[in-house]
Formats: sequence, structure tokens, C-alpha cells
Amino acid sequence: MRIGIDVGGTHTDAVLLDGQTVRASIKFLTSANVRDGVLGALDAILKDSGVDHQLVEAVMIGTTQFTNAVIERRELASTAIIRAGLPSGAMIPPMIDWPEDIAEAVGRHTYMVHGGRTYDGFPIAPLDEAELDAAIADIKNKGIKLVAISSVFSPSDPEQELAIAERVRASIPGVRMTLSHRIGGMGLLERENAAILNTSLLPLASSVISAFGDALAERAIACPFYVSQNDGTLMSADFAAEFPALTFASGPTNSLRGASLLSGLENAVVVDIGGTTSDIGVLQGGFPRQSNVAIQVGGVRTNFRMPDIQAIGLGGGSLVADQGQRIGPQSVGYRLVTEGLVFGGNTLTTTDITVASGAAEIGDTSRVASLDEELVSTAVKRMHDIVDDGIDQMKSSRDPVPVILVGGGAVLVSQDLSTASKIHRPEHSGVANAIGAANAQIGRETERIVVYRQTPREEALRGIQEELTTALRAAGAAPATIRIADVEETAISYMAEESTRLRVKMVGDLDFSGGQS
Repeated sequence: MRIGIDVGGTHTDAVLLDGQTVRASIKFLTSANVRDGVLGALDAILKDSGVDHQLVEAVMIGTTQFTNAVIERRELASTAIIRAGLPSGAMIPPMIDWPEDIAEAVGRHTYMVHGGRTYDGFPIAPLDEAELDAAIADIKNKGIKLVAISSVFSPSDPEQELAIAERVRASIPGVRMTLSHRIGGMGLLERENAAILNTSLLPLASSVISAFGDALAERAIACPFYVSQNDGTLMSADFAAEFPALTFASGPTNSLRGASLLSGLENAVVVDIGGTTSDIGVLQGGFPRQSNVAIQVGGVRTNFRMPDIQAIGLGGGSLVADQGQRIGPQSVGYRLVTEGLVFGGNTLTTTDITVASGAAEIGDTSRVASLDEELVSTAVKRMHDIVDDGIDQMKSSRDPVPVILVGGGAVLVSQDLSTASKIHRPEHSGVANAIGAANAQIGRETERIVVYRQTPREEALRGIQEELTTALRAAGAAPATIRIADVEETAISYMAEESTRLRVKMVGDLDFSGGQS
């Protein structure tokens, strides 16, 4: 048995699974102290199911806390960045395009030294140890204990980043670092940005991951726990404490994975309707379609592999105005249970419209019985038009596609959609995010530039496969289940020798046999 928990800004959703059977599920209000919210959700599902907590083999947790910290510019720690790359790139220093408020929150402690390599490993310049020692001394004098390290083309050759890290570690006791080649792919600025954000989140990550562990220990749940990352797979608690930025956008990813598992569909459009917005994503082979553009997190460009998600301003708490012709994007959000008409409030929301149309029985239906019929029909049509428009922007052809509706606001879609060949409303869709977390696999991926004339394709793939298999086994994946999930090859025309950008992703099921490390 395993427990899936998704900690959102408003609700903490939890589900207890016995194989693929849902034994209990709950939507619990998220608390300011994340530990209390997790404890409340745990207590509810264990009580409802009657299951002995000692039978729980693993707990999987998804959280938006690190994303929210970046977006809200809070709990970000002062971080230094050392980049090896001079003399190239001197006019484009680290953090050059960051919004001023988040740059100030992290601190503009940037250091550039000679070093770096070209894509094929040729040195741009030798690593300048005198420059590096001066930078480290200044960081130490400022009392900074968090350092991000980047080097030009380090995913292909991380030697200089490793050398810098060793020198920093020897000079600054207790320092914590992120090496950019371990968190991002090609693209110096985006990879560097990701490393800086990740490093600034490390103290918060230690606190949050400890809170999760303490909550489980308080209920004598001694099994391993894992944290969802943004590609639909899991990482161990220790790995998550080191790479909290990999959780960015894990919430929508969990919802898409959960929708696939609940519906049995591997290729479909998923509409996850919440209280304020709806997230629309595309399933391809059971995993979210990834975005091919640079992703901004809190206004900072990164090259994280994130799901391609379209957020639209329609949710259960969206405001209805202009006789039903305008829906949202304003919303009462979590205040729906006090401000919506059916709950005794005075605000007309999409939930009130849905109840008035007869599509759902929520709250006090008598409070919307007198709503004008034309207003109701206009608003219902407008809601469906918004969803249709969103789906149309995400699907890759003109033909209707299978659509899976999940989330607490899925009742808003009560009629057919012109973009849908069939609408699927799976059981337990309200906690699809927690189900997605509970069913996630261990995953790892890597990216590098290769020249197939020098290293044949099969040899390159075999080397990467061996590297990722070792990492997956160490992370707790059952060896027999490890497989390649995706291979992406992109020819790079502006480089010599027909270079190819090669990205490989591998996944494996959790090992419950007692062999996981």
C-alpha cells in the first residue's frame, strides 16, 4: 500500500492506494505549517480506511511550496554565483535579465572567472585559480554559505565545475552548492539561472523535507518517502532536499499522470479545473507533453523540462458578470464556501451557475432557483466556450480528441465540447493529483552534445543508459523495470562536425522488495 499527497496552496489532497484500488481519499485545508496539513490529511485517510499504518510501503508527496516561494519572492536565501567562462560572455553576466525584486531577494553576488570549454571539450581558457581564490575569499567575507557554480558547456564536460566546487568546499566550511550540470541542460544562461534558484531554495528545502519526514514519523510511518518532480517522476527525499527546483510545476504534472491512470488513456487532453483556474495539458504515451520553449519561473528564464500547460481563468470560484457573458478571470478562490450564493454568500460564481442549471447539487440550491434563465444559459455556454478555446489551442490537429476532466471544478463542464471526441470523467478525479503522485515512477534524465562520427549513436546511447541505470537503482528503482522513456535528438546546424543534442530520459518502478537504497 502507498499514500499519495499533493500539498497545494489551498488544499492538501491525499489518497491511500492498495495496488490500483483507492481505499480512501481526502481534500484537507493546507495549513501555514505544512506539517500540520500533512498530518491532518494522513490522519483522515488512515482513519477512513482502517488500514494499519505499518502496511504503508511508501509515501509520495507533491508540493507547490518551492514554486510559490519563487513567485512570491519569499524565503529565498542569499546566494553567490561563480561562472567559469571568460573571456567569452563577458558582456552577459549572470542574472542579467532577472526581475529586480527577485534579484535583490537572492542578492547580486556574481563572480566571473576565466575558464569553460567549447561543446567538444576544447578549453576556452584555463581555469584561473587566482581569480577563483579571490572570488571565494569575497564570498567567505560576506558570510554567504550558498554558492551556485556554472561553466560553459558543463553538461558535456563538468570537470571545471567539479574543480571549482572542491576549492569552494575547502575554503568555506558548511557551504552548500548547486553545480549547474546536475540540474539543467544545454543553454548557459537558463541552466545557470536554474542553479541559482535551486541554491537559494536549499534552506527552505531542508525545512520542508524535514517537516514531511517529521509528520510521517509522528504517525510511526517508517517507510521511505519520495517527492514529485516536474517530469512526472519521483525523487528520494534526500535528492529533493538537494534539488528543490525540480519540483517546479509538479502539481499539474501529477494531475495529468493521475488522469491517465484513472482513465486508462495514454493519449488525450486533460482539463484540470480548480477553484481559480483550469490547467490544460496533453498526454503523450501516458506522460505530459513537454514544453519546447524556455520556461519562466517567477520571471526567471530556465531550461527545466516542464509540462506544456495552458492555464485559463476558469474555476469553481470564477466571478460571473455582464449577464453571463463574462466569466473570470477574477475568482473568490478558497472563499467560495463563504461567498458563493449556494453557500449563503452574495457573489455570483460559476458554481452557482452550474447548480442553477441543474448540472450539480451543491450547497443550498434554493438560493439560485430564481436566477434568470437567460443569464444561466448564457453563462453555461460561455464556460464551455472557454474550455473549448483552451483545448483548441493545445491539441495538435483540427480533429476532436479524447478529453479527461479532473479536479474539484470538473462539474462546470456539463455539456458536450466541440473539441472533444469523447469526454471522460473518471472516478476519484477530484484527487487525480494525489493519485498521480502515488503512482509516479523514479526518473532520471541527462542531456549532452555528441558527434556521431566520433562516438557512434548506439555507443553514446549505451553509455548514457548505463549511467542513468546506475542512478535509478541507487534512487530505489527496481532493476527489472528500468527502461528508456524518451530519447530526443536535435541536429545543431551551427556547430561543426554534424553535432547532435541528445537528451535521454529513463524511468523505473519503485522497488518494494526491500532492496531499495
